Amino acid sequence: MEPFKSVSSIVTPLDKVNVDTDQIVPKQFLKLVQKSGFGKFLFFNWRFDENENKKSDFILNDPKYKNSQILVTGDNFGCGSSREHAVSALLDYGFSVIIAPSFADIFLSNCFKNGILPITLDQQLVEKLQQENGAINVDLENQIIKTPSEEISFGIDSYKKKILLEGLDDIAQTFQYEDKILEFEKESKLPSVL
Repeated sequence: MEPFKSVSSIVTPLDKVNVDTDQIVPKQFLKLVQKSGFGKFLFFNWRFDENENKKSDFILNDPKYKNSQILVTGDNFGCGSSREHAVSALLDYGFSVIIAPSFADIFLSNCFKNGILPITLDQQLVEKLQQENGAINVDLENQIIKTPSEEISFGIDSYKKKILLEGLDDIAQTFQYEDKILEFEKESKLPSVL
């Protein structure tokens, strides 16, 4: 996982609530075993028609948002099943920040485990960010979103902030305790797992 510092990008406004993980990445695309390659299936049923032609009325098909790294969306984003593939699809597509009034708990946890910064903001601030036309900057270290007209502070759990700043996935977090693990194994005469 790459360390997260800050992101400057235009916003992709996805004005939908209760976006579930099956909408983020439909179940028929869950055959991949690696975490990469899911981006092309992101919001597949919304992006493409039955002949896999792009739908002109879906926001991600607008060339203006092609390189956007910040998704600003509605309440209860990532609800439904606990599939981690949904986060993989968002990350693989290019999003590294998701801003919403609320997230489903498991989805929120999966974001931190995979290097996406989920930011919870008040509904009015979310609506304001969805109207931004220029680039905004999301600074994790200082916990500030800078728009052309204002600065918005956001909260984040200090440990989750640390793992994003340092790029620590679950395995890297475990290796921070390698000395203690080895010491325990030595004292308990267990075969080494490291």
